[in-house]
Amino acid sequence: MQASTKLSLAAIVAVAVTAPVGIALAADAHDTPPARPAALAAPLAGDRSVDGQMHRAAVALRRRARHRAARRPIRIPPILRRIADCESHGNPRSIGGGGLYRGAYQFTVDPYRSVGGRGDPATAAMAEQTRRAAILLARSGPSQWPVCSQ
Repeated sequence: MQASTKLSLAAIVAVAVTAPVGIALAADAHDTPPARPAALAAPLAGDRSVDGQMHRAAVALRRRARHRAARRPIRIPPILRRIADCESHGNPRSIGGGGLYRGAYQFTVDPYRSVGGRGDPATAAMAEQTRRAAILLARSGPSQWPVCSQ
């Protein structure tokens, strides 16, 4: 008899777990609230709508981080501020010398890349240009800007 009891309990548990609506254990229907239909499961990762939401959330986070970084004041050492003011009036998008000199510090492409810069210096953020100019200044001294470093 004990084996059949275990089988019966296992059958009840299986039915209870797989049933779409929960089993009411109350004896009186007036004491229990009406049963609600089971909620549909949320879509899983890989579903188009979820992937789209995740992508939009990631883009929004990156945009907010860039916006916060753009509002943060950049600390520029006095000598670099003087060089940038002299070379480009502090304009990080400045292009001079027929396109040869680019950015706030009027880099040529080779020295900019030699200090770890990537791409066009005139399209880099002012903080990035300042970081690369500080490396160049530490490595080569102010001779990279013979007119403006006096």
